[in-house]
Amino acid sequence: MSDLRQRSSISNLDSPPPPPPPPPSRPSQSMLSQALESSAHLANLLPTGTLLAFQLLTPVFTNNGSCDMVTRNMTLVLLFILAFSCFLASFTDSIKASDGQVYYGFATSRGMWLFDYPTVAASGPAIELSKYRLRLVDLVHAVLSVLVFAAVALRDKNVVSCLYPSPGHEVQEVLDIVPMGIGLISSLLFVIFPTKRHGIGYPITRDR
Repeated sequence: MSDLRQRSSISNLDSPPPPPPPPPSRPSQSMLSQALESSAHLANLLPTGTLLAFQLLTPVFTNNGSCDMVTRNMTLVLLFILAFSCFLASFTDSIKASDGQVYYGFATSRGMWLFDYPTVAASGPAIELSKYRLRLVDLVHAVLSVLVFAAVALRDKNVVSCLYPSPGHEVQEVLDIVPMGIGLISSLLFVIFPTKRHGIGYPITRDR
């Protein structure tokens, strides 16, 4: 009996101590992680090609945040073109034809006008292009995409340093609060007004 007690005490001494509990996260770290996570979710609402062009071209156009008059105007033109690209991409859609291929088109009031398969309209009733016609939710989605792109652009350090090299206290507060507010409101509106379109730059579901 004493041997069992000695063995149990020895085994308890040999067993490693339990790991210490992880330190509690600071409020600033949790807020930063939430901000980065929300920015990642917002990026998913934008066309991948437009977002990739933004990430590649803004360091060049802004000279890594050190802008003069010429590069500042070029940056504004670039942001306008990319925002207009997000607006137009919201009206594009994809369709799977009878041959199993996926084709892209532009939504109109009468239906979808295809870019790369103009003879699909003559393929019979297998494809109904009229059900892909333009709707009000497409306009809402286009406006929200532009707002999301503006929120992402205002969170980019190169763009902010180029457009606002020495912001005042009030301007800095606006730059810190407004993009997050736009992102939150846009995310809620995307949930309220969902879209089923899978256009250029957006992922395609399996049933397409």
